[in-house]
Parts: sequence; C-alpha cells; structure tokens
Amino acid sequence: MKFGVIVFPGSNCDRDCFYVIKDILKKPVEYIWHQNAEIDDFDCLILPGGFSYGDYLRTGAIARFSPVMKAVFDFAGRGGLVIGICNGFQILLEAGLLPGAMVRNRDIHFICKYVYIKTENSATRFTARCGKSQILRIPIAHNEGNYYIDEKGFAELKRNNQIVFRYCGRKGEVEDRYNPNGAIDSIAGIINRGGNVLGMMPHPERSSEMALGSSDGVLIFKSIIECLEQKKDT
Repeated sequence: MKFGVIVFPGSNCDRDCFYVIKDILKKPVEYIWHQNAEIDDFDCLILPGGFSYGDYLRTGAIARFSPVMKAVFDFAGRGGLVIGICNGFQILLEAGLLPGAMVRNRDIHFICKYVYIKTENSATRFTARCGKSQILRIPIAHNEGNYYIDEKGFAELKRNNQIVFRYCGRKGEVEDRYNPNGAIDSIAGIINRGGNVLGMMPHPERSSEMALGSSDGVLIFKSIIECLEQKKDT
C-alpha cells in the first residue's frame, strides 16, 4: 500500500497530508511532482490544498493542464483512489473528474475556521469508518468554496448518492446559517459515479490529531486504508 501526494507550484498542504500518512498512520507515502507524466505503484493519490499556480484565471484552471493530470486521469480510470482536498477538489472539478464548479464565497471573503459537516454517504471507500450521518468537526480555508452545479447535474448527484458531506450545525442541522460559503444544498464534498474519486473542501489533514482541536479528519484516511487493506486480502 502506498500513497502519493501530488505537489503543484503553490501547494501548501502537501506536507500536512504527507505527515498524516507517514507519521500518524504509519503508511508509505511519496511526493509526486506535477511535471511527472507517469504514476506507478501507488494505491491512492492525494491532491492537496493550496493555491496552485497562484489561483490565476480560476482556482485549479492551470493545474488541470499539468503533465501529472493525464496520469491522474488514467489512474482514476483504472479504479485507483483519488482524493482532492480544497484546492485539490477545485482541480478535480476543472479537470472534469468530478461534476460542477467552484465560485467565490458568497460574502466574497476568505474563510478559515472550523465547521461541522454531516456524513451523507457512509458507504464510500472514503467514509467507511464514519457512522451513518456522523458529524465531523473539520476546518475550512478557502476563498472559492461555493460549490455550484446546474439543475440537471444536481438531480444526478442526489439520484446517484454522490453527495458525501454537507455543512451543518453542531447537532447535524443542515440549514443555510451553517453554510459558510453559499454552496448549493450546503455541499461540502462529493464523489464520482464510480465511487473512487472524492472531492471535499474541508481539510481532514488539519484535523487528524487532537493537538489541532479535532481528530475527526483522520477517519477519512483510515477509511481509505481499510478499503485498500480489504482489496489486498481479496
């Protein structure tokens, strides 16, 4: 089992992700530079948060054309697990690996704070360690986290159970007052139809040990590990 953390110019959460995998979960992990056109011998790829290419044009718009993204496409097409966190989620949207788009937060301000998110689908390979409707306390840090998708696409997300996380209150109340950025239906994370590509705006790597104020985020990574271990045993 081996994780790969992709590093784009402007990534700033790559070391956080690397630390969680290597030092907390004790699993093999390597950095992958964005110029690498081939990816071999990895079981899960992490696209971390940050400001790839300075967020010029649109968040993720330039990173989408990095040589490594062709390899990410191929990897995902073979069923490999891919998780995009914050800017990584934005890149996956720009690349078309996930449906929809990100626009500016509705109050036009950068937001950095802890939020609560509700696990809407605990039957994915990224949430298997989460209970049904489990509430997670995980921080966000973004300026463009307002998820948008058209009416047809939104209906497909709901029909296929692709909405994985929604912003909520402490007790799980999904209401507009708990939606920090204006995302449609309070969406904080979605999965592709194949179930192997997850994008989420909250940062699980920043809440993977109690010294940071919450360890809820580690459940995401433990779910991935559990999935890979089960796959290995079959």
